[in-house]
Amino acid sequence: MQQAEQRIQSLVDDWKRQAAEQQKAIETLEAEIKKNRLVWSADERQQKEAELARLKDERERFLKQKFEPGGEYDQQTQLILRPVEEKLYAAVQDVAANEGFDIVLDKSTQVIPYVNPKYDLTVKVMKKLNIAAEDLEKELAKAIEEDPRNKAQQKQSPPAPRRRSRTPASDAPQPESEEIPR
Repeated sequence: MQQAEQRIQSLVDDWKRQAAEQQKAIETLEAEIKKNRLVWSADERQQKEAELARLKDERERFLKQKFEPGGEYDQQTQLILRPVEEKLYAAVQDVAANEGFDIVLDKSTQVIPYVNPKYDLTVKVMKKLNIAAEDLEKELAKAIEEDPRNKAQQKQSPPAPRRRSRTPASDAPQPESEEIPR
């Protein structure tokens, strides 16, 4: 994922550099027009202003083509990240199936107020993807150990079995009522 993000960032940096070069050309031409507007003939001034408008339009089209929704940035991001995401989802599904989970939530994209750390599959998924996770594994083990709900479960003894009467309530002998003198 980091390599994919670096590739995307490299593309973005390249596009930003090109946009900066275009902006510099626009600023240079604007300065030239401002400096020579009184010296130039009306024809020369119109040509330079038309060239300036063309450069601004080119830059605007370039930025839209690259960064507008559905533009090249979105396409490249999808193209680069899709294989990584597919691998990740396959690993998550495999670990979830092996561990008996029916639902897996992504804490990084959804607000989850509380989850017991013992249900965190991150380390197992990372191992499935052959990613070193020793530090994270230690943190997770510590979080599991420190979670009060896990401590409470360890200390509780199993509940005593409840006994039920085998005689139906209607067959049970009724206590005789005694009259209490007043």
